[in-house]
Amino acid sequence: MTVNHTSTQASGPPSIGTLVAEAHSSFSTLLHGEIELAKLEIKDSVKNAGTGAGWFSVAAVLTVFASIFGFIALAEGLVALHLWRWVAYLIVFLLLLGLSGLFGLLGWRKVKRVKAPQQTIDTTKSTVQALRQATTHQPGHRA
Repeated sequence: MTVNHTSTQASGPPSIGTLVAEAHSSFSTLLHGEIELAKLEIKDSVKNAGTGAGWFSVAAVLTVFASIFGFIALAEGLVALHLWRWVAYLIVFLLLLGLSGLFGLLGWRKVKRVKAPQQTIDTTKSTVQALRQATTHQPGHRA
């Protein structure tokens, strides 16, 4: 931004309009920077949350399938009591339950990585604090 040096205040302090324009420009630049920082930090957290939710979905579907095999195995065992057919069903049930546990663990590990955009929060707090200090220390400022 250029200051008009042809005015009668060539060597004096800048005008209120100039100060307001510079403050607006600086604040706008700062705000855009904070928004970009927030986008970058949130992008990684959203990706981890989405992946974790996907693993939880896989775990839920496999748990439903495992329950079906478990009930079939129990029914076959009660009917036959010879342990041959239902043992096979029970092995499938336990295998699917193990896979469900594995996918649930993978989902839990991904969701644990989700975090708040701490750097954005910290810089925003410091910016607000600096603006408050700047406005309270100005001569002629009425609080």
